Amino acid sequence: MTAPGRPAAPAEGGKGGLRTALAGLTTRGRSFLAAGIAAAICAYVLGQSDLLRVGLLLAVLPLVCAVVLFRTRYRVAGSRRLSPARVPAGSEARVHLRMDNVSRLPTGLLMLQDRVPYVLGPRPRFVLDRVEAGGRREVSYRVRSDLRGRYPLGPLQLRLTDPFGMCELTRSFSTYDTLTVIPRVEALPPVRLTGEAKGYGDGRNRSLALAGEDDVIPRGYRHGDDLRRVHWRSTARYGELMVRREEQPQRARCTVLLDTRGVGFRGAGPDSAFEWAVSGSASALVHMLERGFSVRLLTDTGTSVPGEGSDGFAGASQESADAAGLMMDTLAVIDHSDGAGLSRAYDVLRGGNEGLLVAFLGDLDEEQAAVVAKMRRRSGAAVAFVLDSTVWAQGPGGAPGAGDVRAQMLREAGWTALTVPPGTSLTDLWRQADHARTSAGPAPATGATTGGWA
Repeated sequence: MTAPGRPAAPAEGGKGGLRTALAGLTTRGRSFLAAGIAAAICAYVLGQSDLLRVGLLLAVLPLVCAVVLFRTRYRVAGSRRLSPARVPAGSEARVHLRMDNVSRLPTGLLMLQDRVPYVLGPRPRFVLDRVEAGGRREVSYRVRSDLRGRYPLGPLQLRLTDPFGMCELTRSFSTYDTLTVIPRVEALPPVRLTGEAKGYGDGRNRSLALAGEDDVIPRGYRHGDDLRRVHWRSTARYGELMVRREEQPQRARCTVLLDTRGVGFRGAGPDSAFEWAVSGSASALVHMLERGFSVRLLTDTGTSVPGEGSDGFAGASQESADAAGLMMDTLAVIDHSDGAGLSRAYDVLRGGNEGLLVAFLGDLDEEQAAVVAKMRRRSGAAVAFVLDSTVWAQGPGGAPGAGDVRAQMLREAGWTALTVPPGTSLTDLWRQADHARTSAGPAPATGATTGGWA
């Protein structure tokens, strides 16, 4: 996040340069110039030579300061560092600014200003005293936003002034940095999942119990292999020492479906239903990645993150870390879509076993509820959080809406579906979903069970 730069230099000479220098006169400088001109006129009318000298001095002083300041060439390098560069909504980030005087001459008084969007707070301004040759100054300020998004910081501006305060000129750097404000993430409690990451859990035990001697794929012996893994039947068949391959641990899958339809949500702001769904999706993604699942983010438009690779899911640990950052960056800027249905997401899901499916849904009509119900057939288990915009518009304690009816339709199709009242914590709903799943007993065998909610 370091962006060294150099203030832009104005054009040399010409009417444009003269206008730039005169435009930099402060109120004090303009007052001196006006007083000098008035004194000179009065001296000419009255024939007072002493008054004429005073008038010329008052008029020339701001002009000389403007020309000298305009001709000054400070070689100053600036850098900016964000700590951290990706911050959850409602949290603070600190911006560190550093100014280096790379010239052989000391600078005068410098006024430093950084441009920031209004949602991050007021523009920070600093006054830097004389910076010696080869010296540097470091300052910092804090930014905070309750709204997720990507916000540019910069460019950095330097305001130069003369010792008398007659003139001020602005020099700008050309570089800027970006602060990414991601959705709030809640720490979710662990629940009993099958097919956990790296093969641990009930799903792995069942898969190993079903594996027989004929399922082993041997390879040639390598120096250092454990002799207990020698496969004697293959050794006799091929005439060379063969060993069993290392058992590849099974990695469970999880798809987080986020409904972004504009017709499915009403209202805006950090306390709206859509922002709750975005924050819930981020919390579920982080939780599943921490549990070791291969995770992807899917929207109603059919777009998936981290993308359509070999299987569209995050894989190994390093890839999971990169995918987590990519998904958080995507959720930071995600907005309502123009679509009216969830059929594109269903087309992606019906490609095969999707493991666990966690959906955050907005308003559903009967047709879209039927589409979501069919998604259950393509997952090992499915959990849905249904947000009713009508209830959210009424606030806490509002009357039940159509969301309860749609949630019941999903339950009849095998979903673990919960309606989301305004202001409810996802942590509490996560526990309720686990309790509802346990109370309902084993889910019907409508699809594959690997990676599902146990």
